[in-house]
Amino acid sequence: MSHVTTTQPEGTPTWLDMGVPDLEAARRFYGDVLEWEFRDQGPEAGGYHLCLLRGEPVAGVMRGPDEGAAGIRWTVYFATDDCDGAVKRAADAGGGVVHQPMDVMELGRMAIVTDAVGAPLGLWQGRTHIGARLVNEPGALVWNELVTGDADEAREFYRNLFRYTTEPIAGELDYTLLRRPDGHEVGGIHGKPDTVFSYWLSYFEVDDVDSTVRTVQTSGGSLEGDPWNSPYGRMAHVRDPFGAEFRLVRPPDRMPDSV
Repeated sequence: MSHVTTTQPEGTPTWLDMGVPDLEAARRFYGDVLEWEFRDQGPEAGGYHLCLLRGEPVAGVMRGPDEGAAGIRWTVYFATDDCDGAVKRAADAGGGVVHQPMDVMELGRMAIVTDAVGAPLGLWQGRTHIGARLVNEPGALVWNELVTGDADEAREFYRNLFRYTTEPIAGELDYTLLRRPDGHEVGGIHGKPDTVFSYWLSYFEVDDVDSTVRTVQTSGGSLEGDPWNSPYGRMAHVRDPFGAEFRLVRPPDRMPDSV
């Protein structure tokens, strides 16, 4: 469990949000699956809702694409000390700019860019809103990885953007750990040659993967394949009622002996 009380170091995944066609359906689903509660930030924030875990903000949802729209996904925001400078580095490294830097009231400064392989990501320069206050516990964000067909290009981009060091994982998978300059792991790059569209995939910790999968299904979501065990815990790949995909994980040090 981590209770975050200050802005995260440069390059740390610090927030995520998503536009959905039906806010009430999103509230029901994520309330059931991750035990989130929700707080409407009001008309001055465009109806943006904070997702709360034990009263602390962990993500955000807003009214977004219409029903049936393709490509509804969680957007991962990375902490930066200089949003404008990070946008310039992203563009210089071969990325694109979706939304130019802008102030979000007194909360912080944000931008949306694409990386060199086309995956969107957010940049967040926190002020009064530092990002997710809880991470690495049930109901909260625990990991993020970029899924891409061009891992080499992606590795080079993120080394330039955040000064990450990259560490390949031995084995059959093309998987690279991303580390901040201080050595802290912040995510991964999963190279899959058959991937058409690159995207960031988020993992949420849960107490019981199989039970949570059943809740996903009874709450209008779906399961992609079967849950599996890995050296990093028991996992499942799921989608919410709008098609947005994410993964559930129970870390290995919390797995029961029977699994």
